[in-house]
Amino acid sequence: MNKDPRSIIIRPIITEHSYDVMENNVYTFEVARDANKIEIKNAIQQIFDVTVKKVNVINVKPKPKRVRYQKGYTRHWKKAMVTLSEGDSIEIFAS
Repeated sequence: MNKDPRSIIIRPIITEHSYDVMENNVYTFEVARDANKIEIKNAIQQIFDVTVKKVNVINVKPKPKRVRYQKGYTRHWKKAMVTLSEGDSIEIFAS
């Protein structure tokens, strides 16, 4: 069963580190927690019409937080760092 590419790629991650690695043609996205590298690669290629060379996946663990007297945790999520082939770029990040 094929998943919709837009349900796999949730949002781009915009941080100082993600901007630094964009010079090396690496783009960072939040992805669905049940998505694997092959699904992420195919989704990026379909949505942005680029060629993906490599996908690195990181499971971001929850951190403990506290609001007044209530203890809790941030959510856990999955991050994908996608390396594109030479000459390809994603226009959402272009400034």
